[in-house]
Amino acid sequence: MTIKKKIRILKDVRYRTSGKESVQMLYSIKMHARKGGKNGRGGRHISGAERIVKPENIEQEVIRVLRRARQHERGAADFIQIKVACVEPSQIQYCPLLPVRQQDVKTVAEGRRQARLALLRAGVSAAAAAKGFSYLTALRDSMRGAMLVDAVSGERVDGKGERGVRCSTMDCADAAAYARALAHTPYTGLHAREAFVLAAKVAAAPGTVAELCWSDDPQYVTGYVASPRYGYERIMVMKQAGDPVGGRVIFIRPTTDVETYMAYLQYQPVLVTCHEPL
Repeated sequence: MTIKKKIRILKDVRYRTSGKESVQMLYSIKMHARKGGKNGRGGRHISGAERIVKPENIEQEVIRVLRRARQHERGAADFIQIKVACVEPSQIQYCPLLPVRQQDVKTVAEGRRQARLALLRAGVSAAAAAKGFSYLTALRDSMRGAMLVDAVSGERVDGKGERGVRCSTMDCADAAAYARALAHTPYTGLHAREAFVLAAKVAAAPGTVAELCWSDDPQYVTGYVASPRYGYERIMVMKQAGDPVGGRVIFIRPTTDVETYMAYLQYQPVLVTCHEPL
């Protein structure tokens, strides 16, 4: 079945009735683009995107993420997969956007020093913070997903190798409210929006201590540390311009059930609310 045919079918299924109430369905859109490999396995990760939209917005969002996959600065993908699936409103969890503050550092060394301090403040041990940085700097190419790391020992616990654990099925609860909240800030770009939403979902997961990330887009050098306790710390320089390698480390409590945690990241639909200006 072609994507266009799937979209037409989904567009017709606007409401699902339970008792006397009609509840509008939402739809998850996932895009995954790679270069090389076979049937989406192996090769190089180029781009990914996550949206949760109303039925009437499916077509325009599919076109947007398709254009993104075809025009990405990491290169031309030769495998692009777009999935559209309904999301039951009763399954959705809501969490707030994290408070944001910005560190206007000038160098990579300064940025990573600030990130390390933020990790320690959030409750990550010095040894685990050091290992988290070493995992990221040792990457030869970007990972599609995140590494899960014990926040005390620094040992990686996900067992997913170079693939990592994908954080998926999330978006803003209200795009207009999000735009109003960030209208008078420098955080209006797509990179910032996607990072804020993902970080909010990760921070809401039981067991999260902190998250460390910098982008794999070659010209986007900004990264962040986010935590449930201190919010989102945006660090302006975390890598050299032109570097196409980025990644994500999520530090979790030693007592966390890893399988349950991974299931939340990958499958739990989450909408992020934003009611006040940042």
